[in-house]
Amino acid sequence: MRDFHLPGRSPAYAANGMAATSMPAATLAALDVLRTGGNAMDAAIAAVALLGVIEPQSTGIGGDMFCLYAPAGTGRVVALNASGRAPAAASIDFFEARGLTEPDPQSPHSVTVPGGVAGWEKLLAAHGTKGLDELLRPAIGFAENGFRVHQRVGHDWQVHQQRLRDQGATHYLPGGAVPVPGDRFTHPALAATLRRIAREGARALYEGEVAADLVASLRARGGLHTEEDFARGLDAPIFVDPISRSWRGHEVFQCPPNGSGLLVLMILGILEGLEPASDGPLGITRLHRHIEAARLGYRDRDAFVADPSQVAVDVGKLNSDEYLGRLRALIRDDRAMMDLPAAGEAVLPDHRDTVYLCVVDRDGNACSFINSIFDFFGSGIHAEKSGVLLHNRGFSFRYERGHPNCIAPDKRPMHTILPGMLMQNGRAVMPYGVMGGHFQPMGQSLLLSNMLEYGLDVQAALDLARVLPRAGEVQLERGIPADVVAGLERLGHRTAPIPNPHGGGQAIWIDHARGVLIGGSDPRKDGIALGY
Repeated sequence: MRDFHLPGRSPAYAANGMAATSMPAATLAALDVLRTGGNAMDAAIAAVALLGVIEPQSTGIGGDMFCLYAPAGTGRVVALNASGRAPAAASIDFFEARGLTEPDPQSPHSVTVPGGVAGWEKLLAAHGTKGLDELLRPAIGFAENGFRVHQRVGHDWQVHQQRLRDQGATHYLPGGAVPVPGDRFTHPALAATLRRIAREGARALYEGEVAADLVASLRARGGLHTEEDFARGLDAPIFVDPISRSWRGHEVFQCPPNGSGLLVLMILGILEGLEPASDGPLGITRLHRHIEAARLGYRDRDAFVADPSQVAVDVGKLNSDEYLGRLRALIRDDRAMMDLPAAGEAVLPDHRDTVYLCVVDRDGNACSFINSIFDFFGSGIHAEKSGVLLHNRGFSFRYERGHPNCIAPDKRPMHTILPGMLMQNGRAVMPYGVMGGHFQPMGQSLLLSNMLEYGLDVQAALDLARVLPRAGEVQLERGIPADVVAGLERLGHRTAPIPNPHGGGQAIWIDHARGVLIGGSDPRKDGIALGY
């Protein structure tokens, strides 16, 4: 129970259905679908389509998605990978010949063919009860009639407006200025494209006038994309076998590579052999151990996670008890590791942004859904005729010949977005996710540890201050106490405050014994969890 003297938010409680998203209107749209007979999958897609309109810096139809879905009564978790592929002409030879050694987040070469909309259609065909014609109505209405800008959206718009200016995305700068909270913003071109998708299906994005507009916008900037690349993108989403790990009496499910869900399992596996630190969820020892485990996990992600259809990714080894036990042995409570062993070894030598949402329906179907354009406003490349803002997932590729994640024709990049699903005894107990680019594996493992090791409720676990090891330092939110910061520095960590908080997040805990849903939504975003 939280201290009601202090600012905070209680979890949401309901019995029949619940949705948790990063914007109130999207949560309400999902509940409207549930209350009119739709299931969790239907509700999730209605919500995420709307988020692509009203939270444009984070997501949209020009992005990718991943989904974990637990159909009630089956004991299964279904995984869909709807991440897009590089153009057929994107060979390393092209980039080497031009002296390009690393991706540029605003280059057309950072744009892979978006997979999200094709993924929505594939999920609905397999697990939905409604069609895109009905589920896109809220998004169309808000794009056409306008929406009121919320605080976090307005903040991000202000901070990251230069990308829009650099790319000439003038529609997102009405009158040359950035909308501020409370302003009304409309996007009729996007409304027309959404209406076309509602009428014709996902094909409307990947073929015909919209695809031609997207390709023309990219090629005008030197991109390699063709209309044939986009046409192939319609078939890019694939159902894959999820990966999992038993942890603290539960089964943690993730999407496999090219996503980074493996890293969540690795961090948890490293921590598994350690008793929860006695100094609590914001204690020095607890945070130090988590930081060290994450440093080792991110090291291996950057070395090995790539598109398994083109390179081998040894998930079995990286998620094995034996390997993670050897990594665990490197962690000392009295000091930070000064040097990490080479990736794949365990012997030491002598924010991007996204939207995540979850839905549980009256039948117990649980949906964990993440959709992203990667950086704030993605690549910033806006196809004016169709109103599509394109992501920049290709920024995660390497321009390094021989690296597993080296760019190549029709290849998917390493992905940072990852939905999570927690199961117990063959039933879903929590769809969950934490946004924030590279922070996501750290964020998910912190959330699960906060709840299953330290007993925090779902909202308190999301609220708690966060840390992230990144680029040789530990990035700290302002909520980390000063004495804890000093303690981490004494152990050898180089700490640095960050201007923006780490990501966001949503989760819905399913209390089967009491028949109650308990939802939380991260205060770092504008969203809310609601049920009925």
